[in-house]
Amino acid sequence: MEAAAADPTVFRAASLPRDPRLWPPLTNAYLGTRVFQNRLHVSGLYNGAAGDTHRAALPSPLNVRLEAPAGAREPLTSSFALDTNTGSFLHTMEGSSFRASQCLYAHRTLPHVLAFCVSITRLDTGREPISVWLRSAFSPESPDLELHLGPDFQGARSLGGWTLTPEQPGGPRQEVHMLWTPAPPVLTLEPAASAAAWDFLVVVAGSREQAQARLLEALELQAAGRLYRAHTQAWAQLWEGCGLAVGGPLPLRQALRGALFYLLSGLSPPGSPGDICHGLSPGGLSNGRRGECYWGHIFWDQDLWIFPNVLLLHQEAARALLQYRIRTLRGALQNARDLGCQGAKFAWESAGSGLEVCPEAVYGTQELHINGAVLLAFQLYYHATQDLALFREAGGWDVVRAVAEFWCSRVEWSPEDGQYHLRGVMPPDEYHSGVDNSVYTNVQVQNSLRFAAALAQDLGQPIPPQWLAVADQIKVPFDPERNFHPEFDGYEPGEEVKQADVVLLGYPVPFSLSPQVRRTNLEVYEAVTDPRGPAMTWSMFAVGWLELKEPGRARTVLDRCFSHISEPFKVWTENGDGSGAVNFLTGMGGFLQTALFGFTGFRITAAGVTFDPECPAGVSGLRVTGVSFLGSKLDFSFCEGSVSIGVSAAGPQAPPLEVQLWPSQTRLPLPPGHSVSFPRSAGCIQQRLP
Repeated sequence: MEAAAADPTVFRAASLPRDPRLWPPLTNAYLGTRVFQNRLHVSGLYNGAAGDTHRAALPSPLNVRLEAPAGAREPLTSSFALDTNTGSFLHTMEGSSFRASQCLYAHRTLPHVLAFCVSITRLDTGREPISVWLRSAFSPESPDLELHLGPDFQGARSLGGWTLTPEQPGGPRQEVHMLWTPAPPVLTLEPAASAAAWDFLVVVAGSREQAQARLLEALELQAAGRLYRAHTQAWAQLWEGCGLAVGGPLPLRQALRGALFYLLSGLSPPGSPGDICHGLSPGGLSNGRRGECYWGHIFWDQDLWIFPNVLLLHQEAARALLQYRIRTLRGALQNARDLGCQGAKFAWESAGSGLEVCPEAVYGTQELHINGAVLLAFQLYYHATQDLALFREAGGWDVVRAVAEFWCSRVEWSPEDGQYHLRGVMPPDEYHSGVDNSVYTNVQVQNSLRFAAALAQDLGQPIPPQWLAVADQIKVPFDPERNFHPEFDGYEPGEEVKQADVVLLGYPVPFSLSPQVRRTNLEVYEAVTDPRGPAMTWSMFAVGWLELKEPGRARTVLDRCFSHISEPFKVWTENGDGSGAVNFLTGMGGFLQTALFGFTGFRITAAGVTFDPECPAGVSGLRVTGVSFLGSKLDFSFCEGSVSIGVSAAGPQAPPLEVQLWPSQTRLPLPPGHSVSFPRSAGCIQQRLP
């Protein structure tokens, strides 16, 4: 990574990557595709039973390519650009006499709309007509849907139907309808005109009536000349409200910007009622057909790797992600019964129902740690918002209680050592299965049960004595001679592991570790982690080394992430060789946490948001805008030994805040519209004490 001052927000190229999987995604909270891809996906629209369920593929009328007509009389240059400022992808052809551009986007404020605009601009004084071709391979067919052409509506073609196979036997087939304005094969700028533009729309909804209503909304904006402007204004407003900037090498700045852009693309705009959130899958809405990117299923990736970033910058969207878990609780309750347990066991892979849809049973039955990730997300949300309504009225408490009940029914008491054991599990390190007492999983059990007990007290609910008994007496493997945590009972140092596992203790999983044990855990597992493993792993090593004030070691492991980032559009792949899931939001989520929680030292706790800034070598500082905490928005910056924190906005119910510095215990008020600066120090952003 070399330093540069170029704009990190626009990714440009003279050609597209050879591998179309690496072409940039276009997504919003409801629709997703890749540029020039022949299919699109709809949030929550799945086809196939049980382990075969996958995102249903709709044929995409957006797959239209701009081309020069055969026999063009002048040489043309092509360029491509992804503009993260406007959420738009641009293909431009330019010669001496004209410029033709195609702009594609997933509409930010109209989530049922995908669109593209073609413009032709005359660059000389000639008066000849200028034509460009539009090549489309659209066919109204899908391997997942029974589709039928319908009557045109407001000049738009119509296609609708149902999925072929429901997720559960006897369940309803899902309905979907699409309207689109067809693109002609040729567009012509007339001799008397200096410029012209044409808009084309794709609208998708769950019924014909809803699709027609959404099309009318889009046509109204189009007629007023505001269709694209409304989209770009929404993106500008979003970036104004949350952002991340670092002083460092251009590739790092581009990577962080790209990761944040792709993540924000899939979230509803702040203040938007939107549609029901169906969760975030590892490859996002642009991927997930049968055999691709985990088929669009929802994993722990959402809760552990993606959610903390969303919570920090966009709490409405964070709440929506939790509501996905609440809505799928019934399936989780059934999963637990299928395992002979009480309470709820969230599916390792879930789709619409919350029932287990992982194609391979071993993961669904053994990767119990997903329950800990789900509850950790609820815990962080509660600490950051104090939103008791989610738990008291919206079903959040039912989730917390059910997970606590599951853990207590799944552990086994051992009178020999006076501890609870959790046997026959698979830890995050999937190279090992059927192990006993995964240290990561057991610490998650502790954390889940202690949070459940604390929340019960806040809600005035009874606390079953077994919750804290299990939390206090579950085995947490530790080797006092080597001063580290074995991954599970019987683990020997030197055994290869797939990915970040034990190093997740301390962050993101709250767990008290001495600096010496934290260091040994990092050293032991960094040496044996498979370098071919998934993208999010090295981010967590970087967070750990920053926690220990080792900026050089943090930079070394952080640089390993870049093998997962494909040029020129910063699309992540699960594995460093380009294989696995693409648009890998999980890896992006881990990478963003390195900056948002590693560089800053942020930890969301019951007491407040603690901080302890430390940047990796070669990074001079950072600025995070729009940090959400207790109804306020804060800006946090750190540069050259100085820290600045300010409240940029405060909601009507937001309590007054202050900064408490450590170890001096100095307290600095944080009134809205003001900021405080102080020499580099650790501390806590908290409610102002009397």
